[in-house]
Amino acid sequence: MSTFAQICAALAAVIVIAVSPLEAFYIHRPRVQRFLGIEPDGLSNVHLWSFCIGARNALVGVGTLVGLGMVNLGDPAAGTVLVVACLVYLLLSSLSMGLADALGYWRPRGKSVKGTVASSVLPAAALVAVAL
Repeated sequence: MSTFAQICAALAAVIVIAVSPLEAFYIHRPRVQRFLGIEPDGLSNVHLWSFCIGARNALVGVGTLVGLGMVNLGDPAAGTVLVVACLVYLLLSSLSMGLADALGYWRPRGKSVKGTVASSVLPAAALVAVAL
């Protein structure tokens, strides 16, 4: 796995790990809501899902870092498989957010574009680099 792919994967992992407590525990704070691009209306109805998303993001971030550790310190083939699986999850879950917005599930509609693009770039770049 190239250095570029590893840097992109590591940055993506660190970002989702850093954001996960915001999603899981601090979603009720106005600054977090602005950062995540969500409206406070009905927040109590979605806190369960935001907690689960935060937990999943933390787990996939840790999985990515473990895979990178395996690539560099242990079994490069198995580590690459783990990193690629985590990157695919990160990319597809990000694109799912964009799809949800396109279907009108995000409020206000179109507000997820920045987050979708930002959370897709690093996993996509890493996956392309691994494929090359």
